[in-house]
Amino acid sequence: MYNEINIYNLNKILNEDINLIDIRNNYSFSKGTIKDAKNIEAIYLVKNPEKYLDKTQYYYIFCEHGSISRDLCVMLTQRGYKVINIIGGYSKYLEDSI
Repeated sequence: MYNEINIYNLNKILNEDINLIDIRNNYSFSKGTIKDAKNIEAIYLVKNPEKYLDKTQYYYIFCEHGSISRDLCVMLTQRGYKVINIIGGYSKYLEDSI
C-alpha cells in the first residue's frame, strides 16, 4: 500500500527539505509547478526508477490531477520505494493556492 498526502498537509511541509517530484511532461512542468519540485517524467520512473530514486529516501509525487501519480506510487511501492502520492495533483495545488 502506498501513502497519500492532501494539499493542505503538503503546504505545511513545503518549507522543509523534502523530495518533491513532478511527473508531468517537460512542457507542463515549464508552465508551472510546486515550489522546489524536480521534474522526472512518469515514463522514466516506470522504466528506470533506480536511476532516479533511492530506496532509503521518501518522495512526494504528483501529476496534473493525481491519478497517474497514484498508479505510479502503487507500482513504485511494490518495487520497494518510499513514495507518497499528492492527492489531486498540481491542479488541486493551484485551486487551493488561489
